[in-house]
Amino acid sequence: MDFNEALGASFRVVDRGEHAGHVTHIVRASRNYSTIPGDLWRALTDKERVQRWFGNVTGDFKQGGRFSVEGNADGDIVTCEPPRLLALTWEFGGNTSWVNVTIEETEDGALLTLEHELPTDHESQAHWDQYGPGATGVGWELAMIGLDKHVSGDGSSTIEAGEAWAGSAIGKATLRAWAEAWGKAHVEIGADAQIAMETAERTAAFYTGEGK
Repeated sequence: MDFNEALGASFRVVDRGEHAGHVTHIVRASRNYSTIPGDLWRALTDKERVQRWFGNVTGDFKQGGRFSVEGNADGDIVTCEPPRLLALTWEFGGNTSWVNVTIEETEDGALLTLEHELPTDHESQAHWDQYGPGATGVGWELAMIGLDKHVSGDGSSTIEAGEAWAGSAIGKATLRAWAEAWGKAHVEIGADAQIAMETAERTAAFYTGEGK
């Protein structure tokens, strides 16, 4: 399974929002998949398939159900409208954020857009100030390429191959490029360019395991 030609998100946006009367940060990424919307939906919502490209998951995968990703997040499935909309709470490290995934049919497959809305309480804002949008964005891009290899391959697990790629020289170079791209997306909404690129460097160092 070759990850060396892995492409990142085709579309990256950083935005501001509001949730329950509080200001939020929004990180949004899109990627096109060479499969039909129904197959992409099943890859996202069938526990056995999710475990082949994302991680070990448990729970009740239906609207109103609750899920858990081993070593990562827990949450509630708020909206489940196959094959186009999945909305979740994302509970990690004592904080709750919100994830929306939409799927649209395209001429050559299916377009997936993932939006992660982050709170701005003191702890969450401190993390944002340290790493910017890339901490969230790069993490989801890694998941998105695993999903791509899953739906375009033979359906076997992509996790080990993806981890090996991320630790390789070409993988680390790609992760650094993604972090930089998220820094630039941050600048586009008015963030100070120097600060945005410094946070991108810290994000790159985190994902590659390399110091600045």
